[in-house]
Amino acid sequence: MTHVSTTPLVIAHRGASGYRPEHTLEAYRLAIRLGADFIEPDLVATRDGVLVARHENEISGTTDVARRPEFADRHTTKAIDGIAVTGWFTEDFTLDELRTLRAAERLPAVRPQNALFDGSLEIPTFDEVVGLALAEGRRLGRPIGVYPETKHPSYFASIGLSLEEPLVTTLRGHGLDRRDAPVFIQSFETANLRRLTQLTDVRLIQLLDSRGRPWDHTVAGDERSYRDLATPAGLASIAGYAHGIGPDKNLLVPRSATGRLLAANAVVHNAHEAGLAVHAWTFRAENRFLPLDFRVGTDPDARGDIVAEYELFLRVGVDGMFTDHPDTAVAARAGLLSEAPARSAR
Repeated sequence: MTHVSTTPLVIAHRGASGYRPEHTLEAYRLAIRLGADFIEPDLVATRDGVLVARHENEISGTTDVARRPEFADRHTTKAIDGIAVTGWFTEDFTLDELRTLRAAERLPAVRPQNALFDGSLEIPTFDEVVGLALAEGRRLGRPIGVYPETKHPSYFASIGLSLEEPLVTTLRGHGLDRRDAPVFIQSFETANLRRLTQLTDVRLIQLLDSRGRPWDHTVAGDERSYRDLATPAGLASIAGYAHGIGPDKNLLVPRSATGRLLAANAVVHNAHEAGLAVHAWTFRAENRFLPLDFRVGTDPDARGDIVAEYELFLRVGVDGMFTDHPDTAVAARAGLLSEAPARSAR
């Protein structure tokens, strides 16, 4: 039977990143204008402990730092979650230094229209993102939520730049450190979410990839993978500290080796049975990101039938969708909810 949440959330993945360079105030502002319920900043730390919105702490692909000779000596290689990464890292810059950089489109070959904004947009702090959400919420007369992700929390804790305390401090400063606030905190690691239960009442989301395992599991010698956490026993464990899960779409509706969709599995049902909400990631409109079933034409960067993909996952029962193109998710939600039977919202 089809079950569609009465209030599936539209979560703007790094802002309206299908239309503007990700993690910029302009991307977040546009996402709100396009109807998103939540905006999502990935959080990393500066050398002076300020949280800023970047996809990764290595910023050569999302800023103009590689073209800034005054920072050439910051180029280095580090081990981030067991992987050697070369480039420039936020933790080697003060906030004032990062302010001199400008954002760049991360996927210029896929989204050349976004690259037109390169060089004009600043890197925002988490405090600024929260302030924008609150200001726009007041202006529009509806709550705009924030959905921060702690990036590489074990790594940042190991260098003395723990992400959790400044995150909670920022939320508290804006009156959002409470369970009923329009806030979710997410992480691919588990230990920092458990720690956050001692620091805040804000709802927590355990991110689940379709492969691999949490880095803190690797460090602790815990053999459980993300797929293990998606079993009924794993979901019951997550329910002890989190409000919900944020699974890779492929963990819910697998794809064949050729890229075609297979039958949906029971993960959404089992999560709901455990009392967990399910917010799936990441929906993108370009053909290259869609299953073969929903591609249109042969150009990998052309738009496919993203609405059909949303409808599939809404019918599977997800409670929220992370999307680069929030307007398309808003439209799909409105169309499906107007015709589908609904279940109680979680």
